[in-house]
Amino acid sequence: MNLSNLKPATGSVKNKKRIARGQGSGHGGTSTRGHKGQKSRSGYSRKIGFEGGQMPLQRRVPKFGFKNINRVEYKGINLDTIQALVDTKKITDEVTLEVLMSNGLARKNDLVKILGRGALTAKLSITAHKFTATAQSAIEAAGGSATTL
Repeated sequence: MNLSNLKPATGSVKNKKRIARGQGSGHGGTSTRGHKGQKSRSGYSRKIGFEGGQMPLQRRVPKFGFKNINRVEYKGINLDTIQALVDTKKITDEVTLEVLMSNGLARKNDLVKILGRGALTAKLSITAHKFTATAQSAIEAAGGSATTL
């Protein structure tokens, strides 16, 4: 080993080109910006989505309809889903938001609406934010109660 064999440890030296540090650096003169034109000037900044004067994508794509900012989204849970949980003994007599969250049917901030698909045979007291008319009548027909939060 001698001085001509020495080299720094791998990863310790970053091979970053140093621009605008004179002709000896190999990146002097125009400092890798090329000659003339908008991008060679100081203060140049391109708008987000700019495509060189071509009509940008966000203006080419057609837009239609509207989104109601006051819309309230409910997480729908059907009666047959609840009955399946009763059949697997995951629910016994009471269905609350905590029970639905622990079974992975709803999340913490979800508004829950019970929907009327399927048949309910178990007598349950269900607590949710909303019920459809068919779901409420099916729960009460099975001998349970539907409580709105």
